[in-house]
Amino acid sequence: MNNTLTRFKSTRTHTETLCKPLQIEDYTPQSTVFASPPKWHLAHTSWFFEEMILKTYTKDYKVFDSSFGYLFNSYYNSLGQRIERQNRGLITRPNIETIYKYRAHVDLAMIVLLKNKPSVEIEELTILGINHEQQHQELLLTDLKYTFSQNPIHPKYDNINFVEQKNTENGWLQINEGNYNIGHTSNDFCFDNELASHKIFLQPFKIAKHLVTNGEYIAFIEAGGYSDPKYWLDDGWHWITKNKIDHPLYWALEDDKWKHYTLSGLKDLNPDTLLCHISFYEASAFAFWKGLRLPTEFEWEVASKQFNWGNRWEWTYSAYLPYPNFKTAKGAVGEYNGKFMINLMVLRGSSSVTPKNHSRFTYRNFFSPETQWQFSGIRLASNT
Repeated sequence: MNNTLTRFKSTRTHTETLCKPLQIEDYTPQSTVFASPPKWHLAHTSWFFEEMILKTYTKDYKVFDSSFGYLFNSYYNSLGQRIERQNRGLITRPNIETIYKYRAHVDLAMIVLLKNKPSVEIEELTILGINHEQQHQELLLTDLKYTFSQNPIHPKYDNINFVEQKNTENGWLQINEGNYNIGHTSNDFCFDNELASHKIFLQPFKIAKHLVTNGEYIAFIEAGGYSDPKYWLDDGWHWITKNKIDHPLYWALEDDKWKHYTLSGLKDLNPDTLLCHISFYEASAFAFWKGLRLPTEFEWEVASKQFNWGNRWEWTYSAYLPYPNFKTAKGAVGEYNGKFMINLMVLRGSSSVTPKNHSRFTYRNFFSPETQWQFSGIRLASNT
């Protein structure tokens, strides 16, 4: 069996494994515009293979349901109209049994295609689809956590809560000034936003080998960090005042004791574990309060070979912009990354809910600066 087919099967199976703890009522609710229901993730990742590969490369392929193109397209404008994002939770029909039949229908057709010596184009699109589904595996958990957090009984998804990691190293790295290579250079898969490789010049800087902990962030809160505008970017200050935000997402102060909602239920907050679910605005304010700053994504990439990473997506002080000589792919896949290169900030690394084999030091994640629901944290940097 070829490697692509093996990876395809294991990826598709893992998505469904993530859904095994769910009850039937958990598949459909949408708690907010940015958190899609599990049923939608299951269908959309199948739609991707059907739309991008099977409809073009399989002769006489029979589409499972002609309405699914409208229901489960995410943001591909070139592929037609789609349901508005905030209405994904209204898709009570088709039911979840039908969605699993849809997945089986797509899987069968893809397996046949991949067994018959597929072309380079099919291989590349399949690998893109596998990585796309891995992104949605992570989103499935982050979205589910947000939806569960809105339930007053604090439901438990699993025994693992994904937020109990601690620092394994401390101290600072000194990085010398110089020219450094940035971007993906190997023959392994990468997303197009990691290209093209290029040189950048960096001034000397220091970067922490450790991430900020809950206890360190509590000190910021107790020092009045959320009530003093001098620490905040103007947009961030408007965001916290408009939304009455005075602590990280999922935190709650009960009887002078911090608790937080996790995927294993409501827990006491451990001051020694890594801070999680923090926005760029909050990360920037905390760094300013400490007399430090966030690293740029280029500083992070250069230094990342010398510290441990992978427990939290790490905010950088870099806007999400194209690299020199970035090229948008032809067709619908060209909408994958390039059109989002505005008003977003870059995160580097990966998190405790990122699937295995879906991280690399050149990976560029990106979200709007108010985003809290990702498993995000803070690594600090300094000019001296």
